[in-house]
Amino acid sequence: MNALEQLRQFTTVVADSGDFNTMRVYAPRDATTNPTLILKAIQKPEYGALLAQTLSAHPGESLPDLCDRLLVRFGQEILSIVPGRVSTEVDARLSFDGDATIAKARRLIELYEAAGIGRERVLVKVASTWEGIRAAEALENEGIHCNMTLLFSFPQAVACADAGVTLISPFVGRIYDWYRKRDGVDYAPEEDPGVLSVRRIYAYYKKFGYPTEVMGASFRSTGQVLALAGCDLLTISPELLEQLRGSQQPVQRRLDPERAREGTIERVRFDEKHFRWALNEDAMASDKLAEGIRLFAADVLKLEALVGAAR
Repeated sequence: MNALEQLRQFTTVVADSGDFNTMRVYAPRDATTNPTLILKAIQKPEYGALLAQTLSAHPGESLPDLCDRLLVRFGQEILSIVPGRVSTEVDARLSFDGDATIAKARRLIELYEAAGIGRERVLVKVASTWEGIRAAEALENEGIHCNMTLLFSFPQAVACADAGVTLISPFVGRIYDWYRKRDGVDYAPEEDPGVLSVRRIYAYYKKFGYPTEVMGASFRSTGQVLALAGCDLLTISPELLEQLRGSQQPVQRRLDPERAREGTIERVRFDEKHFRWALNEDAMASDKLAEGIRLFAADVLKLEALVGAAR
């Protein structure tokens, strides 16, 4: 049994890709997308037809509306391959506008439902800002399920769980990148700040019975992935999925809900002022959240430019 098959015994494997062929090969339960992944996919010749069909079916629509339709079209195709859920991201430029985030999420779900796809198969990805978390809380109360992205810190994770969100995506690799650059250390998985962050969040959620799912994301190595074996879900790039499939390394469960419930952990709460202060005091989380929003927003602009040039 290869390492990927062993990992599936403990953890739900999710494809971190917009490439349909990848999903057919690795058979994940769910799939996650973002503007960066869709931008990469849409520039491949085999996906040109999706863009052409979207443009021809909706002439005269604005670029943002066309991009929403394109994201949903990709989501439709993905859901014809995976048996579970697809994550579709709200425009990162709305990360500090709760009302606009809610409106955009409702629009994405409306487009999915018009295509015959129930909202239970869609996770709307929202940035883990204070405004994003409050928007997600309102959306969950409407039955729109959220995947909280750009999550780098324990306070973000606690606030998301208290808001009743469906799932969080802590970014292991980007946390690792920040500390590696600062400290000049290639951290081993057992000392990796990104791995340790997810383990802490997982233990806290299980200790206090939060139903919010933890999905480790943004991996740099199979070592990071396997150090989180047992996490609720792990979203993994095609390159690392292939490495896991080609490895016969024994895989042991590293995160266990029963062990987590036995731990001694203090419960904490974050209102807005304490959340903002805690995030401000965490230089890594502040830096990576701001950088992530900028990068995702830049890719939204690139996607709009590509769509605009094609119509």
